[in-house]
Amino acid sequence: MSRARLNIFLEPDHARRLAQLAGMKGISKSAIIASALASYLSPDGGDRREAAIAKRLDKLTRQFDRLERDQTILIETVALFVRYTLTVNAPIPAAHQDAARAQGRERFQQFVDQLARHLQRGRSLVAQVSEEITPAADGFFGDDLREEEGGEARTSLKDGNLSGEGAGA
Repeated sequence: MSRARLNIFLEPDHARRLAQLAGMKGISKSAIIASALASYLSPDGGDRREAAIAKRLDKLTRQFDRLERDQTILIETVALFVRYTLTVNAPIPAAHQDAARAQGRERFQQFVDQLARHLQRGRSLVAQVSEEITPAADGFFGDDLREEEGGEARTSLKDGNLSGEGAGA
């Protein structure tokens, strides 16, 4: 098969990248350019590119949907916790407010420290709790006490009630 000879002009950066690619792949620069041109001129080349883009967009859409779902769960969880906390906690007499504020600051610092440790581990607490409350093979919720990594906190899942016990919980 005869081939036509062409002289082309490339930007210096493109020429450098083409030479690098040819060296890495162990093929000629002409073969790379011919392959790229064939793909570009192919009647279904546009369809393939469109399909690849659609596949990527679908993946991004699914990721966005999961993020949106997770954010909704997070917002609802925080709202429910705040509502529960404000409903259950009794007002503190004026004589005890200074001590309550000091204890609140201490508890908040413990919370921040525990959150930092948890984030450093790189494991999602939501995923961990979800795994713990998923029904076991026998069809019952885990009634046993499960220890968090490092033995810092224990979570009771009895009767579907999550209660923290141990240091920092």
